[in-house]
Amino acid sequence: MKLLLGKPIADDILNRLKSDISLRGEKPGLAVILIGNDQASHLYVSLKEKTACAIGMNFFRFDLAEKVPENEVLNLIQKLNVDDKIHGIIVQLPLPNDLNVEKVISSINPEKDVDGFSAENVSNFLQGIKKIEPVFPHAIMLLIESSGEILKGKNAVVIANSDEFGKIMTVALEQKNISAEYFLAKKISASIDTIREADIVVSAVGSPGLLNGQMLKEGVIIIDGGIEKVDGKVIGDVDFPSIKEKNGFISPVPGGVGPVTIACLLENVCIAFKAQQKEK
Repeated sequence: MKLLLGKPIADDILNRLKSDISLRGEKPGLAVILIGNDQASHLYVSLKEKTACAIGMNFFRFDLAEKVPENEVLNLIQKLNVDDKIHGIIVQLPLPNDLNVEKVISSINPEKDVDGFSAENVSNFLQGIKKIEPVFPHAIMLLIESSGEILKGKNAVVIANSDEFGKIMTVALEQKNISAEYFLAKKISASIDTIREADIVVSAVGSPGLLNGQMLKEGVIIIDGGIEKVDGKVIGDVDFPSIKEKNGFISPVPGGVGPVTIACLLENVCIAFKAQQKEK
């Protein structure tokens, strides 16, 4: 298996953004709301902060308590929506169970929704209107393209935890002339034959060992977007030892989707920044 490393892709994006930001008087500003004490979330936000600052972007971090009232979160988002120094807003997921994820995300001004999760941005993407692309699917597509393989005419399967991600990822693949379908992880046992026939497999479940070498064909392109910590070690959905001798490509965990996702997020902030500058 050849590794599809995320760092070279991320570095290309970040170097371009850093150069662009250095030429501007006003800097793009990203606000991140982090609620609760989830260790992984704190790690991800710290990585975003470090990377944003390294390219000259302004970073505003808001850490809120686990039991924060929902209206307090919504009020903060409304303040950020009208703050001219803030050009992108994200709420780090997952949220505590007391909070309504859909309500919180939908309260972000779509022009500042740089994760691309809002209903308006998802709808635009599904219709082929590319303003702010959903970050995670975009990062996955960049990794697939980095294989250098001819993608037109290939067939792909997406293994997902939600219908929303499955639909968005399927459309992202189809936009590159790849035939695609998705199914939820709980239905994987009924879909083994489909997985074995796939030229491209995208898995974003967070279930170690979900996929193994016997389930994948030679020459397959695998994007492992699952992240889970086991015995202090970060691993993905794919049992790597069972597939490493196969021909094909795989994004490693860690070091695959993660760095590209952060770079794509910051690229969305710059896209949002430029759009908002034109509106002034």
